[in-house]
Amino acid sequence: MIDLLKKFFDKSATAVGPQRDKEKSYDIRIATCALFLEMANIDGEFSEDEQQNIISILKKNYGLSDEHGSALVEAASEKLEKSIDLWQFTNQINQNYSTEEKLRIIEMLWKVVYADGRLDKHEDYLVHKMAKLLRLTHKQLIDAKLRVTRHGT
Repeated sequence: MIDLLKKFFDKSATAVGPQRDKEKSYDIRIATCALFLEMANIDGEFSEDEQQNIISILKKNYGLSDEHGSALVEAASEKLEKSIDLWQFTNQINQNYSTEEKLRIIEMLWKVVYADGRLDKHEDYLVHKMAKLLRLTHKQLIDAKLRVTRHGT
């Protein structure tokens, strides 16, 4: 399934861009998805509904099919299992994303948090930690939360 995902990103990258840009795009999406998975798992429960919600968010924001969304979740899950912390994922995002793009990631994280309609204390802690790792201010974090909670998930 990971090969399928790599082929998709190879096709979706521009023909004039170097191979490294294709890999970077793929890696950043895996890093972003890994943050979503960590958030979904923080309360000790990762339901099929939560997985489908993450796939839906990925499809909407990255223009993926169901199949490619599932492959991205699988690839990110493998990377997350092998990691010792979240820094490697947030560092990759920090190196390649603008503040606006990182704010969009935080908004997507809030959507993952509120997928079940409630904010668990562990989820609250982790989203604050991720915002710090992404070098976002507390105000930016709360503004993103308000945008999500006011407009629904």
